[in-house]
Amino acid sequence: MMRWSGWKRRVAILVGAGVVVGGGIAVGTGLGQAGESCVGLDNALRNNLNFIADQQRNPDDLSAARIANRQAVVDLIQQRRATAGCTADVVADNPAAPAQPPAQPAEPAQPAQPADPPADPPAAGGDGEVVCAGSTVTLSGEEGAPAASSSQFPVGTRLKVTNLDNNKSITVEVTGPSGSCVLLNNAAFEQVREPGKFLIRRAVIEKV
Repeated sequence: MMRWSGWKRRVAILVGAGVVVGGGIAVGTGLGQAGESCVGLDNALRNNLNFIADQQRNPDDLSAARIANRQAVVDLIQQRRATAGCTADVVADNPAAPAQPPAQPAEPAQPAQPADPPADPPAAGGDGEVVCAGSTVTLSGEEGAPAASSSQFPVGTRLKVTNLDNNKSITVEVTGPSGSCVLLNNAAFEQVREPGKFLIRRAVIEKV
């Protein structure tokens, strides 16, 4: 439990001072003067949920990082509301509608074809257990030596992230919590990113 206390201190700093997203963009959390009253905590929670919904409605290259950072703040506010005994059902004022896949026209039936052999999984170095299959990877905006934050793995866990678009890999240690399977800090993300891109869409994540 003592190792996780460092996470909470870091997220508490984010709550008081704002979450920093890559490139030096500061995002206010809405908690500056809220205190621990239910009214203040509810307002802060609603402000952060509104921010996330707005990013989901109008995404850009940095939206995934902003949303992940802001979700960590939401999780902390919910913990503080539970401690304070707040019971109101707080939601975004204008939540983003879930994305609907485009309708596909029905295709005529095709004669059965011999089954192809299963494709090999994407090569990722084979250093450990593949986790969070299908997850994308972006940056947390944190400075310092290469490291990661995670919603699923505790501090000290070593994760290897491979960008299949350029075959670059990095192995980092989890140093704190986030709202995604893995977020790389600035130094780690720079070692595996493609120029001008803030999201790794084809990633393999291994626990090593």
